[in-house]
Amino acid sequence: MIITEITVSSVEQLKNHIYHLKCYSPALASSIKAGQFLNLKVNDTTFPLLRRPFSISDVIGDEIYLLFNVHGEGTRMLTHKVKGDLLDVLAPLGCGFKTDGDFDTAVLIGGGLGVAPFPLLTKQLQGKGIYTFLGGRSEADIVTYGLKNVFVSTDDGSLGEKGTVVKLFLENLDKFEGKKIKVFACGPTPMLKALQAALLQNNIDGEISTECAMACGFGICQGCPIEDKNNSSKYLLVCKDGPVFNIKDVIL
Repeated sequence: MIITEITVSSVEQLKNHIYHLKCYSPALASSIKAGQFLNLKVNDTTFPLLRRPFSISDVIGDEIYLLFNVHGEGTRMLTHKVKGDLLDVLAPLGCGFKTDGDFDTAVLIGGGLGVAPFPLLTKQLQGKGIYTFLGGRSEADIVTYGLKNVFVSTDDGSLGEKGTVVKLFLENLDKFEGKKIKVFACGPTPMLKALQAALLQNNIDGEISTECAMACGFGICQGCPIEDKNNSSKYLLVCKDGPVFNIKDVIL
C-alpha cells in the first residue's frame, strides 16, 4: 500500500447517474489485481472528512478506470473533476479475486454497481470461458462495459428477464453441465447472501466481493468486521482480509 497521487484524464457519464473516472497512474495500472480497491480523498478540504473506497474497474495502458454512481456529496464532487486534477489515494488495498485454480469457466454475477470490478476481472481471466449475469432495479442500473456473454435481469422487467440475478443464474445452470465452473460475485449483501446459499447447496465454488462502509481502508479503525465462518469467536475485516472472500469462509 502506498499514498500517491493520480491524475484525472476524464470523467465520462455512462448513464444518468453512473460515471467513469479515468486517471493516469502507471504504478497502479501495472500492479492492481481485480477486486482490489483504492481509498480516494475527494478534495483538499476536510469535507468530506473520510476517503471513499472505489474498486478498480479497468486498466487500459497507464490509465485506471473507476466506475461509480452519484449517491452523495463526495461522489457528486467527483463528477466535476477535470483533466489534470490530482487525487490523493491509498492503494492498492485489499485482497482481490483468485483467477487461477482448477476451473475452466468463470461465471461473473453482479448486482447494480457490483459490476465495477468485472471489466478488469474479465481481462485477468485469460484462457477461461466467461459468462456474466447482471441484475439491477431497472435498465438504468445495468452497465455492460467490458463484459462478455452478458445475461440481464431487472426487478421491473425493463431490460432482460424480470426478477433477481440469482434467480436468473439458477435458471441457466444447465449451460454449465460438463464444465468446471467458479463463480465470482459482487453486489449488495442480500444478493450475496442468497447467492452464497445457492452455491453451497449446489456445491459450486465461488468468491464474493463484499460491500461495507470503510473509514481507513487498511484495518486500523476496525470499522468493517465480517463474521468468520471457520471461527465463531473471530471477525475478519472487509478492507484487509477482503473485500473478496471464499463463500465458505464468511457469514453474511
